Amino acid sequence: MWILSAAGCRWAGAVGALAIAVGGYAAGSLPEREPWGLWAPRGSALTTAGAALAYLGLTVLVAAWWRYGVLLRRAGRSDGEDREAARRVGGATGVRDARARAVVVTLGWWTAPLVLAPPLYSADVYSYIAQGAMVLEGYDVYGAGPSVLGPGDLGVDAAASVGGHWTDTPAPYGPVFLVLAQAVVKVTGGEIVPAVFGMRLIALAALALIVWAVRGLAGGRGGFGGGDAAGGAGSDAGVAGALWLAALNPLLLIHVVGGMHNDGLMIGLMLGGVLLATRGRWVLGCVLVGLAMMIKSPAAVALLFIGVMVARAQGGVRGVVKGLVLPGLVAGAVAVGATVAAGTGFGWLRTQSVAGAIHTALSVTSDVGQGLGLLLADDPDPVKGLVQKLGLAVAVALVLALAWRSWQGRIDPVRGLGLALVALVALSPMVQPWYLLWGVCVVAVVGWDGRWGQVLAVLSGALVYETALSGATPWYGFVMAGAVAGVGLVGAGLVGVRRAPREGHVLGGAVPLVGGRRERTRP
Repeated sequence: MWILSAAGCRWAGAVGALAIAVGGYAAGSLPEREPWGLWAPRGSALTTAGAALAYLGLTVLVAAWWRYGVLLRRAGRSDGEDREAARRVGGATGVRDARARAVVVTLGWWTAPLVLAPPLYSADVYSYIAQGAMVLEGYDVYGAGPSVLGPGDLGVDAAASVGGHWTDTPAPYGPVFLVLAQAVVKVTGGEIVPAVFGMRLIALAALALIVWAVRGLAGGRGGFGGGDAAGGAGSDAGVAGALWLAALNPLLLIHVVGGMHNDGLMIGLMLGGVLLATRGRWVLGCVLVGLAMMIKSPAAVALLFIGVMVARAQGGVRGVVKGLVLPGLVAGAVAVGATVAAGTGFGWLRTQSVAGAIHTALSVTSDVGQGLGLLLADDPDPVKGLVQKLGLAVAVALVLALAWRSWQGRIDPVRGLGLALVALVALSPMVQPWYLLWGVCVVAVVGWDGRWGQVLAVLSGALVYETALSGATPWYGFVMAGAVAGVGLVGAGLVGVRRAPREGHVLGGAVPLVGGRRERTRP
């Protein structure tokens, strides 16, 4: 059937994205005040219809994305069987580039409908605009929330649209992001519609940065930690597959392009830094990671694994000392310089934990801590705080263990970084669906078709349902996400089936799957 082909998937995903965008005009994260009348409330009946249309479009988008991944996986196996034929028609690199370009074209098709949509799945962009306005108006963005903006201030309409606890929450973001938000507000005069589109331009730049870095990393991963599995990192289909999981991912499209979350920019800069480090330009790589840290602090984890690369490349005690010390010094210098240049002060050092005070149902440690606190004490907060701290301690231990294994040469440092970020998210006191992308985009370049890659792909396809188009988190969103995750894990053979022995898989795990069937990898 045509609809099951790559071209059919491209069209189906574009139609799904268009349905999401159209639904967003009725049921998106619309502002409280918007003088242009473009994103005004449409009434309950139209809002319900818009939400239903968006859910339908989202399902079509996820299905098209998953089918596209199956086709890429099969193409990877064909590469192994037809390597000589591929060389005769232009070489393996040409085939790989053609597939990667096809994925990028598909990405363009799926992104285009979302570009002119209102904010989708989150109201965070209003916080970004309001915080940029606070900097321009002379407020301490690390000492107060957007509620301090009053009549006559720039960004007051955006501040009125900030949701829930975030109204009075200081900015947890670094000065580099605040400078960008400030620039958007200055150029647009704080008018909410142009400011939103200004933030979306930043999100699109972040997406382009991710595409560039993923192509570079996946295209050069044929050596250390690589594998012979079809479609693996460094193979003809490896670049296309990495782009499929990292950039074409519906979780990224709806939350980075649609919701304009600054996580996309953090990921793009971090991946760019890792790419440069793998090419031996680790100082410049640490500069990019330092800039990523000044968007959001979790990017600092990459410094540890860049340090591992430096230590392994240099060798000996000198290499270890250099790897442990110099990446941090470079990134630290960037952080200090960026903070001084921005003029926003060092308040970001004390606001890194403010988000953890807000309970999110996806945080396992927060849920367990809250439950134990209600059972064991009159005030659950101390118990909850203790469990959250224990979770972070375990996350740190896992990060260090992965770095140690990377230094020993047992796993690729890039893979170690991806798994470390996944562990950090899983044990964080605050977890949002799009946080999963921190690790997904890194794991994609070393094992998009491996066991971890497939698990993360299933979770990506499930977590898109957790948040409603309006940014709310209704109970049925968790039910849908759980159902999709269960069906996906079982359908892909990741749970509930007997595993074949390990056999040269990219991630050293289960034998690769094609369309949900276990297939033996050739040696």
